[in-house]
Amino acid sequence: MFKSTANVTTTRASIYLQQLCKHFGHKVEVQFDPQSGKIKFPFGTCALSADDTALDMTVLADTQPDLTKTTRVIASHLERFAFRENPTIVWHPYPTSSIDTA
Repeated sequence: MFKSTANVTTTRASIYLQQLCKHFGHKVEVQFDPQSGKIKFPFGTCALSADDTALDMTVLADTQPDLTKTTRVIASHLERFAFRENPTIVWHPYPTSSIDTA
């Protein structure tokens, strides 16, 4: 299992979380409320958490290429939805051995 996280500083975190989930909900399974969401792609999963100051994103995938694909899909869509803010999205990968798959 491969994992990467990103934290985007924004006061519109809940809005972006809901936009992402509604958008992808037309194609894949999603679950969300204003503070949290989960998007299940065939190639990876993205968990989202929003508060008043930031949007936290955690991506999990079975392979490194799938992790890269999932982070790129999420980032490209967030960049489009948040174009007025021009967000900085920096993914932080976790070493494979440190991930709890239980």
